[in-house]
Amino acid sequence: MNMKEHILTALAEEFNRWEELLASMNEEQITAPRLPNHRSIKDVVAHMWAWQQRSIARLNAAVSGREPEFAKWLADVNPDSEDSPNRTNEWIYQTYRELPWSTVHENWRKGFLRFLELGKAISEEDLIEKEYPWLKGYWLYMILVSSYAHLHIEHYGPLLAWLKEHGEKEQA
Repeated sequence: MNMKEHILTALAEEFNRWEELLASMNEEQITAPRLPNHRSIKDVVAHMWAWQQRSIARLNAAVSGREPEFAKWLADVNPDSEDSPNRTNEWIYQTYRELPWSTVHENWRKGFLRFLELGKAISEEDLIEKEYPWLKGYWLYMILVSSYAHLHIEHYGPLLAWLKEHGEKEQA
């Protein structure tokens, strides 16, 4: 298995883990603001979907040979700068918190499948070696790897641990 296939397989497995976890819960469990910071699992999924849009824009740009076209976020904040994540994440929460669960889930699900599709459309050589000026010294494969880290390390693992700690999941 080459590097591209390995990364895409890991991402597909992560997608399946999330879908399995979400399918095991009812809407009340997903939408109740019971997580730390008075957030819900729906809020976490909306957060992942919002950031996913930036990754999709980058992969889409690579496939189509143009600059990324990012969704409009806060005008005075660069979401990719080191000092803005808290402000950006709060803006994401305030923007998407009123969306119904079915919309949030469908947006995230479709976005994730599109992300995987775009990843498959890019050659391994372009993922690993091609320099895209808009990535400012990073390689495209890092978008895939950081997306996995964001999903699994920052969100899935901690959420599963929280659910286990609160007696809602038997295994983590």
